[in-house]
Amino acid sequence: MTGPLHRPYPPDRYRGTTGEASGWLRTDGAKPEITYRNGGTCEYLATGDRTGTTFGLYKWTFGPDASGPDPHFHRAITESFYVLSGEVELYDGTGWKSGTPGDFFFVPEGGLHGFKGGNHSSMLLLFTPGAPREDYFETLAGLAVNPMTEEERVEFMLRHDTYWV
Repeated sequence: MTGPLHRPYPPDRYRGTTGEASGWLRTDGAKPEITYRNGGTCEYLATGDRTGTTFGLYKWTFGPDASGPDPHFHRAITESFYVLSGEVELYDGTGWKSGTPGDFFFVPEGGLHGFKGGNHSSMLLLFTPGAPREDYFETLAGLAVNPMTEEERVEFMLRHDTYWV
């Protein structure tokens, strides 16, 4: 049979015959890797380095006040959003939509998107493949102390596959 339900699996990446103890656990009580000045946090659930660049998964919790990036797109990565708590405004290329717990939003390469939230709402961010987004998040957290020139900002955004519209 053929069709979407019967497509083949990707090529094997593990070629052993006995399996291996290679899984890892990040417990719920782990401290967020980044706490932003506005009270928001970013938790590195699974970085691209840890997943062999297959994906990056982050828990994003907004601070009390509304924040988030304006519409933009990526050329090399997809981005997915899963709202965990509160309300998150999601830009889908045509307008802003309200996302609530359980809502999922997928953005392929080139897809216009943005997000905004506040009131300590939270969501999961999934990037595929697992690009090094940690430097992006950490640099943004440090901008209040180390602001960028416009030239540095343009280079930084290009290095992190972020194109503003």
